[in-house]
Amino acid sequence: MGATITKEDFSRISLSLAAAVIMIIIGAGVVYASLQLHEAEKKGKAMAQARQKESQEKLARARDEELEIKKKIARFNELSNRGIFGEELRLDWIELIRRIKEARKLIDVRYEIAPQQVLDAGILPGSSGSYVYLTSTMQLRMKLLHEEDLLNFLSDLRASAHAYIRVRRCDVERLPRASDSSGIPPQLGADCTIDWITVREKKAA
Repeated sequence: MGATITKEDFSRISLSLAAAVIMIIIGAGVVYASLQLHEAEKKGKAMAQARQKESQEKLARARDEELEIKKKIARFNELSNRGIFGEELRLDWIELIRRIKEARKLIDVRYEIAPQQVLDAGILPGSSGSYVYLTSTMQLRMKLLHEEDLLNFLSDLRASAHAYIRVRRCDVERLPRASDSSGIPPQLGADCTIDWITVREKKAA
């Protein structure tokens, strides 16, 4: 004989099913909330890491810029101390060449310095910011006992000149043997083109 479901049994079953559905909904809500919280934490962590990385990159760029500025200031001070900024001092240059010739006991030093002009005029802009770069080109001819005479002369020139010394070219050739000369004759002849570069502040228009 089969069991008969009464009205009371059906009410109890309905209540149990409703409770089960409610528990399932609550459980699903808890799981969803947990997933959303976990996702929010991941996004928050990613954003924090991105902000930290951005801050580190900004700090690194600031340090690089600070280092570059310090280098430029040091270079500016070095050039300034060497007298490169301002008017060219030709009389000082001439006196410097004379002193080097005597100190190094060089045989023969001859030179001509051309009029000053803007550096690389017509090819490169001869200015940067508030400064203009000027050059006076010197044609130098020397008679040498050996190549070191030339190297020492150029080294002394760079170390002491109130200008930036740029050697554009230097040709060295062996001289013919002199049979009737007294003392030790020069062995080599040097022909050089040298720029004496100075920097001047632009005048206000």
